[in-house]
Amino acid sequence: MSLKRRYLILTVCLTTALLCLAYPIYVIRPFRHQGATELQAALLVMRFRGIVELVASGVAVTVAIGAWRKVSVIALATMSILFAGLSRVNVYEKMFHPITNITFGAAGDSKLDGDEKVIAIAIGAARAYPIRSISYHHIVNDVVDGVPVAATY
Repeated sequence: MSLKRRYLILTVCLTTALLCLAYPIYVIRPFRHQGATELQAALLVMRFRGIVELVASGVAVTVAIGAWRKVSVIALATMSILFAGLSRVNVYEKMFHPITNITFGAAGDSKLDGDEKVIAIAIGAARAYPIRSISYHHIVNDVVDGVPVAATY
């Protein structure tokens, strides 16, 4: 196989792996409107990207084996495998982790605006979780009057 053909195949493998990694992250990012069509496409990519990336990585390795002395060939194959591996990481799980070490103060001492929205829980004791504070994490794990609760937004 010619070197030019190897580069072409490796470029296709790299582009495929990069698209499988980047497109769902681009579409399903927080605080961004997601159109129905693009969301459906991103979910479809996520559904099949495992097998697609496995094939692309296998092809990249096979092509690279024949030209292992060319550093650029090995670099393209390695990047394809790296992108495939990175897409196995759930970035949303890394971004949105629950708040577990929360502190509370008296309502009179709070610095909340009068129009501040909160999620309130009253089970013997009362708690208020400002949405501004939990909007990034989306969930607060707490114990209110001995009862475990999860406040989510």
